[in-house]
Amino acid sequence: MRDGGAMHAKDILIDGYNRIQEEVHATVEGLGPDELSARPSPDTNSIAWLVWHLTRVQDDHVADAFDLDQVWLSQDWEKRFGLGLPRHDTGYGHSPAKVAKVRVDSGEMLTGYYDAVHAQTLDALRGLTAKDLERVVDERWDPPVTLGVRLVSVLSDDLQHIGQAAYLRGLLQSAVS
Repeated sequence: MRDGGAMHAKDILIDGYNRIQEEVHATVEGLGPDELSARPSPDTNSIAWLVWHLTRVQDDHVADAFDLDQVWLSQDWEKRFGLGLPRHDTGYGHSPAKVAKVRVDSGEMLTGYYDAVHAQTLDALRGLTAKDLERVVDERWDPPVTLGVRLVSVLSDDLQHIGQAAYLRGLLQSAVS
């Protein structure tokens, strides 16, 4: 992490995104399709939806910020999942009915997609310079969003969602014991 004794912002970002990957695997590991799709009430999200959504947001936002293809489309994850949702859907604003559509046969589907997105994210982050973080990537906001702000925003959103998924896993496990 150090180059001549200095820590770089990209190293902090890489560490943060690595933590998401660790938590995705820890949360999904050992769960079957019914547990992954379980929802405490009809208006809540499932572990499958939360992990799929956080991965879609990371995939969408990082690809856009770095002018890359989304892994969801370029590596055929959209077809493998077969959710019947619009191609560029990230889950934002999903109704309970759409949340219910996000079902998977195994946790490996979720971690496989996440790992592919994570690899693309790390490749993009490794090439960053401090100056790159100042580049405006979204002018629809006031003030415009820089790359640094976008990357922290995705990191924050993903950590919140994986925390929700881990909490839900705990609820499911305590109901069984």
